[in-house]
Amino acid sequence: MPRTTAPPLRRLPRLSAALLTGTLLLGGLAVAPAASGATAATTAVRVNQVGYLPDGPKRATVVTTATQALSWQLRNAAGTVVASGPTVPRGADAPSGQSVQVADFSSYQGTGTGYVLSVDGSGSVPFDIRADLYDALRSDAMAFFHHQRSGIAIDASLVGAAYARPAGHLGVSPNKGDVSVPCQATVCDYTQDVRGGWYDAGDHGKYVVNGGLSTWLVVNSFERAERAGKGAALGDSTLRVPERGNGVPDVLDEARWELDFLMRMQVPAGKPYAGMAFHKVHDAAWTGMPLRPDQDAQPRELHRPSTAATLNLAAAAAQCARVYRPYDSAYADRCLSAARRAWTAAQANPAMYAPSSDSTGGGAYEDARVTDEFYWAAAELYAATGESAYRDAVTSSSWHTSADAFSPYGFGWADTAALGRLVLATVPTGLPASDVARVRASVTAAADGYLSRMAAQGYAVPVPADGYFWGSNGEVANDAVVMAVAGELTGDARYRAGALETMDYLLGRNALGLSYVTGHGESAAQNQHHRFWAHQLDASLPHPPAGSLAGGPNSGLQDPIAAQRLAGCAPAACYIDHIDSYSTNEVAVNWNAPLAWLAAYAAERASDDGGSGGEPPASACAVTYTVTNSWNTGFTANVTVENTGRTAVDGWQLTWAYPDGQRVTSAWNATVTQSGTAVGARNTDWNRTLAPGAKASFGVQGTHNGTNPAPDSFSLNAGACS
Repeated sequence: MPRTTAPPLRRLPRLSAALLTGTLLLGGLAVAPAASGATAATTAVRVNQVGYLPDGPKRATVVTTATQALSWQLRNAAGTVVASGPTVPRGADAPSGQSVQVADFSSYQGTGTGYVLSVDGSGSVPFDIRADLYDALRSDAMAFFHHQRSGIAIDASLVGAAYARPAGHLGVSPNKGDVSVPCQATVCDYTQDVRGGWYDAGDHGKYVVNGGLSTWLVVNSFERAERAGKGAALGDSTLRVPERGNGVPDVLDEARWELDFLMRMQVPAGKPYAGMAFHKVHDAAWTGMPLRPDQDAQPRELHRPSTAATLNLAAAAAQCARVYRPYDSAYADRCLSAARRAWTAAQANPAMYAPSSDSTGGGAYEDARVTDEFYWAAAELYAATGESAYRDAVTSSSWHTSADAFSPYGFGWADTAALGRLVLATVPTGLPASDVARVRASVTAAADGYLSRMAAQGYAVPVPADGYFWGSNGEVANDAVVMAVAGELTGDARYRAGALETMDYLLGRNALGLSYVTGHGESAAQNQHHRFWAHQLDASLPHPPAGSLAGGPNSGLQDPIAAQRLAGCAPAACYIDHIDSYSTNEVAVNWNAPLAWLAAYAAERASDDGGSGGEPPASACAVTYTVTNSWNTGFTANVTVENTGRTAVDGWQLTWAYPDGQRVTSAWNATVTQSGTAVGARNTDWNRTLAPGAKASFGVQGTHNGTNPAPDSFSLNAGACS
């Protein structure tokens, strides 16, 4: 059942003869490709080029042949040495092919800009140490999705003049449009309105399996912030989206653009395979570069439904039903209806696999094992409804007891069982406490594995030493998500440190000394593979906007530029910042989604955690639940939550699951919502802060079916209460 090899490739584009021979056609003129951007470090001292959090880990990797410890000095902008110490020799680092040492200056907690770390006569690029370090990246990484929107004009007032463009694929000439798209031959005899959504990557394709995963991560970033009482950081009017100011958190507005598309990809009632999801929609043939979306003249095609796509829709839509309900209950109901229909259709068609041969004009995204998608979708539907049919699908799945739900490569579009685990570990359901404990233990075990890999590598990377495949940077960020959740569940600061060190890797502490995130870092990637952000091919076009994550090192070298220029590279160095290197330098929504999740996490902890150095204790609370009145079909109850920890809780959410079908009908002194058996109670404005030893009480009224047992467990901001 578990995968023992790297995940399948996400795409293998068919390239034009001009590209393969080293020329490109721009406006009818043949020109040579521009020279590649910087792909090698200018210093032997590799740091996070953006900087470090005052209370976070601060490590650098030094490339050196020296075998004895060296001295490091940290200098501030004035050149004054503010900290010093010895490096730790690590010797040969197999993934990078380098000999390295590590400098650890975590004990320094001063703040400022323009720091330089010097080792053995070599200095790093300047970097900052400050608490608001990741605020800009939080905004930029999430803005990526707005830039990638299909079916809407991208307005200069939100993105700047260089990135503004007309709406793509709405049927305005020369577009054939996505408003009435036919199927490939033999797939269907009707057309479908599949406008909207996000362009998946550097091309104009839209894929349900990638879209479902990416949407789930974007929404989950808000869920996690809400559990921590910090959802306001991703709330209304915090991001650059046209919907800002509508009373709905901006991150949910952005995700809704893709959710609407996913639901449009569902086969209508009365048609063959009703309820299934078409696997993808894209051009009939690969388009050339550069090409703005509204200038694409290719015909569009729907590709046959697949079980994997259908279950991605079910999972993302069920999550929508839970998370959007406090803001738009009608939309939540629509999502839940789509999720139920998708689940039923997938059960009726459990082995409709996307073929690997379907890769003309777009990636195949083939996946012939979908038991993991069934597990993920069942977990989300159970969390949304509390219904026994979905619970049974969860508990009967081989993934529910498997130690390998977290694959050797973390999770991704072809490996989704881990997402089911994360849902069950963090969202209250009716699962027995022993089951929840085991699920949570599997999350921390996976995180421990990532920490072990990081400790064994000179650049502290959580992927296996041979795990530098297509989209490796996305896998690094996915692993960071798991470590951050482990920290949330346990309060162990090691996991937060591990998650933050993955950011160090992405932002410059790597074999190339290059930040893989556009616009963040002194030496950053800027020529990612994209048809509109194509400055390297046409100087009138922009570089990718700040916050765009490059795919990263890929030892497979599946494009001509990489094969030619990177032959013999060490796995962690198989990357080139060239627009034609799609196998190492493309962008994709499923890579930017975990980056946005991680940036929001890092920014939140830096600005709101008060320098605690870790997650809040997981069991620093006590709850008293007392039924104050009960009659044949109803009851009232009083709930008191006490902060038994050492630090104040600023913004709280208490969650529990009713064991026997009780339904909350009203509440006072808290905002209470219910989805299935799961109940969440949020603070009001006046009882938002719980000082150490303080209590907050609220009441609920509800209905029952003849018995009214009390909940057996509670969680405060995702930490279990006594």
